[in-house]
Amino acid sequence: MLVERYGYSGGAGSAGGLSTFCGLHANVHGEHRQVVHGLADEILERVDRLGGLNPPHLSFADRIMAQAYDISAYKIALDDLLVASGVDVLFHALGVGVLMRDEHTVGALLVESKSGRGAITGEVFIDCSGDGDVAAWAGAPYEKTDPAHGMLYPSLMFRVNGVDAAAAADAQREIPALMEEAERSGRYRFPRKRPIVRPQRNPLEWRANITQLSNPDGSAIDGTDVRQLSRGELQGRRQVRDVFPFFQESVPGFADSYVVDIAPSIGIRETRRIIGAYQVTEDDILDCVDFPDSIGVNGWPVEAHVAGDVELRWQRGADNRGYNQLPFRMIVPQLLTNTYVAGRCASMTHEGQSSARVTGPCFEMGQAAGVAADLALGAGVAVGDIDVPELQRRLEKDGAWLGGGEIA
Repeated sequence: MLVERYGYSGGAGSAGGLSTFCGLHANVHGEHRQVVHGLADEILERVDRLGGLNPPHLSFADRIMAQAYDISAYKIALDDLLVASGVDVLFHALGVGVLMRDEHTVGALLVESKSGRGAITGEVFIDCSGDGDVAAWAGAPYEKTDPAHGMLYPSLMFRVNGVDAAAAADAQREIPALMEEAERSGRYRFPRKRPIVRPQRNPLEWRANITQLSNPDGSAIDGTDVRQLSRGELQGRRQVRDVFPFFQESVPGFADSYVVDIAPSIGIRETRRIIGAYQVTEDDILDCVDFPDSIGVNGWPVEAHVAGDVELRWQRGADNRGYNQLPFRMIVPQLLTNTYVAGRCASMTHEGQSSARVTGPCFEMGQAAGVAADLALGAGVAVGDIDVPELQRRLEKDGAWLGGGEIA
């Protein structure tokens, strides 16, 4: 059964208004290659069949590729995938707690919905909440803030329509300098530097990632605190209101543009990071580290959304291969026998999570957790005791690429 708080699946890729797949590609010895496969390929194919997938585009000064998509097509593609797979879907249901079978074993997930409160029993649970809710409620250890940097700052995405595509052809590269000029003139003050603004499937429509959400003390909005979430939603929409006139006044091709959509929810980048059998670190990312229990690869740089800016740190070495492997151990929480975690709440340090929180690695962790849960059920063992080589064989059979050898 899939329990989902919204009326559609896709997480931040739909509710957060991302509309760009990050982390599917890597810069492999100077060649841009798709390195995330398996279930990701099926999702991309389904979105593409609906006419909702852009070709990959270069990002971050042409150093890495990302891929824009239409959010409505993404939602429908995921619906079709779930139905075709026979998944029992429970939308509009919010997990609010757990019932424990014993000190280390979850017996049921408590949910609240318009139908009231209920308990969903299970043998294996996979926590893809982003916040590590289930694992934390069950007693798994976690980290939440980095002593030096706090948490990554959230953003609220918005989409702009009515853009003159020809006139805006170079706008993506020009916007940062235009923002600096507008700030020097005193006309505008922007929430952060390094905006990410680019065309979508229809070149008349652009996606804007330019906001940054904080508390009065300057700390990042905490996605596990409902008061802070509420403050962040209000602040995010105010920022959209305040910065959008800059586009109309100063950015070529945007004079007649208008805001067509603001994401349903602010995009949280970091809250709880569950401590698992292994924590992926920044050095693992930058040194392109291999793991014997690989479940996939990650080629995204460290992308740290710090106060007022976005810091990027890239894989080390002039001729690096551009990706690290992701270990199975990162999805196995400490102290729990029947729960996996997948996504941005998996076992990573603050810096490691600044890279491997993006879509590509999340697809891989989710696929691996699903297959691993099937293996744990079949063998009647704890989630950390499955046959890892068999997990890897199953993943590769389903098209995943685990690193090493020729890229699929």
